[in-house]
Amino acid sequence: MAARSLASRSLFAAASARSSVPVASRAVAARAFSSTFPKSSARGQLQGDGKGDRVNPVSPFSEPAGVNPVDQYKDVIGPLHDFGSYITSCLPKFIQQFSVVKDELTLYVAPDAVIPTLTFLRDHTQTQFTACMDISGADYPTRSQRFEVVYHLLSVQYNARIRVKTYADEVHPVPSATSIFRSADWYEREIWDMYGVFFLGHPDLRRILTDYGFEGHPLRKDFPLTGYSEVRYDEEKKRVVSEPLQLTQAFRNFEANSPWEQVGEGQSYKPNPFKLTPPKPKEDGKK
Repeated sequence: MAARSLASRSLFAAASARSSVPVASRAVAARAFSSTFPKSSARGQLQGDGKGDRVNPVSPFSEPAGVNPVDQYKDVIGPLHDFGSYITSCLPKFIQQFSVVKDELTLYVAPDAVIPTLTFLRDHTQTQFTACMDISGADYPTRSQRFEVVYHLLSVQYNARIRVKTYADEVHPVPSATSIFRSADWYEREIWDMYGVFFLGHPDLRRILTDYGFEGHPLRKDFPLTGYSEVRYDEEKKRVVSEPLQLTQAFRNFEANSPWEQVGEGQSYKPNPFKLTPPKPKEDGKK
């Protein structure tokens, strides 16, 4: 009987010891990862002991660090380099160089090599880039060939993308890709409208975004922010009119003479400092 009572007291003591463990600690230990922490842990109060001791709350900044892009794309960088070398070996006269950034392969060609390169990428069995998703432009005024034309191609069969970059300036045109990709029609019109790059052989090269009679190309770096003309509604003519932009500044007279009348001599008056004069000495023989 005594042994049974002793065993019961031991089990009760063990249960009490388990119940005295803070609830917040048990909750945190049960979860392998959490971006938040319980309210009891935030208050920093121990539950179960009744003493109100402070504990350090669990840090909410327990999320794992981001993955390095080099490690994230290390499985595809090697195959992309091999694929770029393969295309360069197939077109050694046209492709100047290629680059791989993350999971993007870019080919650099001259303007005369645009048509052969795009045709190869569309028709070759190992490429099958049959869709032209976009053609974009960029302006780098410090370069001799200031404009950059970028073709974004998609291969539905291989689920891959590739970019082809070429260069141009204000006077040298780029061959039009409308004979290879029908979707290049409006893309090239947009580049002509925004940058002024001329595409040789385009069936309908005219503006597509700006208004009729627009002057200049808005996305050039040397294009003024205010533009060259102002479009407004004329109340007298009851229609929208386009007029040359006038930002002339009104004449201002910088004459130095002040319109206010001068008072006094124009000098600040400063009083003499106060000095206590010593008393005069008494003369002898006078009372």
